[in-house]
Amino acid sequence: MHRFLISAAHKSSGKTTLSIGLAAALRTRGMTVQPFKKGPDYIDPLWLGRAAGRGCRNLDFFLSPHDEIKAQFAHGHNADVCLVEGNKGLYDGLALDGSNSNAALARLLDLPVILVLDTRGQTRGIAPLILGYQAFDPNIRIAGVILNRLGGSRHEAKLRAVVEHYTDVPVLGGVHEDAQLAVVERHLGLMPANEAAYADQTIAAIAERVARQVDLDRLLAISATNIPLPPPPAPATLAQPKIRVAVARDAAFGFYYTDDLDALAAAGAELIPFDTLKDAQLPPCDALFIGGGFPESFLDELAANIHLRSDIRKAIENGLPTYAECGGLMYLAQSISWQDKARPMVGVIPGDILMHAKPVGRGYVIIEPTSAHPWCHQNDDDGVCRRASADFCHPLHAHEFHYSEIRGLPTDTRYAYTVKRGHGVDGQHDGILCHNLLASYTHLRGTAGCDWPAHFVQFARNCSTLTWETAPCLP
Repeated sequence: MHRFLISAAHKSSGKTTLSIGLAAALRTRGMTVQPFKKGPDYIDPLWLGRAAGRGCRNLDFFLSPHDEIKAQFAHGHNADVCLVEGNKGLYDGLALDGSNSNAALARLLDLPVILVLDTRGQTRGIAPLILGYQAFDPNIRIAGVILNRLGGSRHEAKLRAVVEHYTDVPVLGGVHEDAQLAVVERHLGLMPANEAAYADQTIAAIAERVARQVDLDRLLAISATNIPLPPPPAPATLAQPKIRVAVARDAAFGFYYTDDLDALAAAGAELIPFDTLKDAQLPPCDALFIGGGFPESFLDELAANIHLRSDIRKAIENGLPTYAECGGLMYLAQSISWQDKARPMVGVIPGDILMHAKPVGRGYVIIEPTSAHPWCHQNDDDGVCRRASADFCHPLHAHEFHYSEIRGLPTDTRYAYTVKRGHGVDGQHDGILCHNLLASYTHLRGTAGCDWPAHFVQFARNCSTLTWETAPCLP
């Protein structure tokens, strides 16, 4: 078994491209690759999962305690290679003591670090950089470096000579500057792999170049371990019938955590994908989940699918339990305006979406469920749904990343959350409640402290029988 962390001296060093290439190149060798991504991210994991042919899983100190991160990493127990891509630089993080940095993750999971170095404009100065990274935390094993964005063969030869003369860190590869290694970017980062028609060709091209310029055999040799990972706990057997949950999965909506989809299934959901761009109606379902994505990039296509928009609106107005995050919230609003273009959307949320050039909400958030939160209730013996002291009903750690705001909401709009940190809808509230819909800018992550999949599935089960003590939504 092989395990390693791909990190860098700073962000935008090319570690995502190299991670994609390594995952695909090792898969081409016939190896099973389990990719992981540190931090809150959807786009990089989409690419990594597509390259590896196996869903990427996120590891996040803000959202999960150490024991849970170890349990999440155990999903690589049956893989030949566990590849973890870091975020930002090796020692970067929110905490002054580095307790949530990439280095801390490498230490927690006992991973050797492969350092990707952006070599543009560098020659001899690369040596003190490597030596400094080694000395800063001697407990971190920098097992090798990959020289990236080299200016040519002479540049590569000089850098290899410098690294080999001044350090004991092996050079595992030298990747030359190449326009074909670039993945198209947009306002939230890389274009998602679920949207890019050229994704497979791009991955194949990156894999070919990485395999040719990186010593894969040496990488595997230094990352080999005989210590097995324990298998993750098996999900509990459910006696209740499945709840059919329709999930929007297409080019416009693709931001879903692999762990959350697994948790929905473990809670009793049968996930039924549908396409907001092509399908004329919802599939038969008991609940609806629309995650994040880029609806603003598909305004014409989404607006043109009048039959599906009408079907979704009628279903929600008739009480279909629905959860929507960020892009899903935008889609369910009256309209979206972006780049001098405005198009009608589903219209079940009484407000209009306006896109901005800069982020409105970005980063980690802390939200606290309000008394109106429908998932924080339970059905009592008398059939009346009242507030429960469930484990979900406490301040929750989550994240947001949106360039839009919603305008024109009624003054009596009910919200599921009070924002303690972050922006949400207006800096104070998030989680718009309407009928049995909860729509938020916040992205939840199903963890021990925020088991939203189980609460949503239970809410969907209860919806057909509940009598609400107080209506949880607008009339």
